[in-house]
Amino acid sequence: MKPNTFLAAVILLIFALAPASWAQQNKVRINWTAVTGAQSGLHMAKQEKLFEKYGLDNVELIHIQSSSRGIQAILAGEIGFSFMDGLNMVQANLKGANIALVVGATNRMVFSLMAKPEFKRIADLRGKKIGITRAGSSTHTAALYALGSAGLKPGDYQVLPLLEVPNIFTALAAGQIDAGTVSPPTNSRAKKAGFVELMNLAKEGPEYVSVAIGSSRTYIKANEDIVRRVVRAYSEGVYRFKNDKAAALKMIHNVLKVKEPEIAEDTWNQFREYLPFPPYVSRKGMEPIIADVAQTDPQAKSMKPDDFLDMRFVDELEKEGFFKKLAGK
Repeated sequence: MKPNTFLAAVILLIFALAPASWAQQNKVRINWTAVTGAQSGLHMAKQEKLFEKYGLDNVELIHIQSSSRGIQAILAGEIGFSFMDGLNMVQANLKGANIALVVGATNRMVFSLMAKPEFKRIADLRGKKIGITRAGSSTHTAALYALGSAGLKPGDYQVLPLLEVPNIFTALAAGQIDAGTVSPPTNSRAKKAGFVELMNLAKEGPEYVSVAIGSSRTYIKANEDIVRRVVRAYSEGVYRFKNDKAAALKMIHNVLKVKEPEIAEDTWNQFREYLPFPPYVSRKGMEPIIADVAQTDPQAKSMKPDDFLDMRFVDELEKEGFFKKLAGK
């Protein structure tokens, strides 16, 4: 996959124009990028007032679609943190972004390749229209993997960017696309509507850092105590999501806008299995990303997973017994 040259140009421009004080913010602003249960830990932390519990009274959640735009906002000093997929983050760092992943969300691609009922095999999608959110997004990465597993190359099908995951289902239902990669709860809606799941990447795909929370190393250095508190609140948010069904379903209803009880419960069941706790970013899951980027960018050949991670805040919580205490052990 080719590096995002537009993102590279934006990064260079931001570094040229950003003021020296860009890392300092009045509010702790955290970006969520997609309507998906993968980001449940953040929404639970907000709903259950966990940021306040850990001394952060000024946390603002904002919604900027896509990892690349979230990274741009971090570099511009507009936000402190953003969800992002591992691929975009690695590509951005090789262009000078200096982003680090501080806490993990999903270390597998929690997506389903959903298609019209007439398609029985992934190979049947040759020459068809495939819905994703944006080029370079985690939905795009998932689509490339799923279609590639059947021997299909990017030129064998047409990719249509539709901005948001729910829009992929809408386009599928309207007959505007033939298939698309969607995450819970959208895959549940698609199944209920009669579309077929050609591949469940969470089960059939590799260990792969699909979603994590990152920040710039400059921001981390200037705001270590904030990062520490954000990671603590997020971590408890993940625990609450996995273990407090009523609170989790409330969040799914209010934030993910899932009104149907059976779809809400299916969303909870899927993500409680795949949200890591403790929420480490998988080093093994970074390896295929680096290998993928290295095919087109020689710089990546010498890089290691730890070059892109800052797991010390999760490590600290584990050493102090935070995760065991939450679990009552």
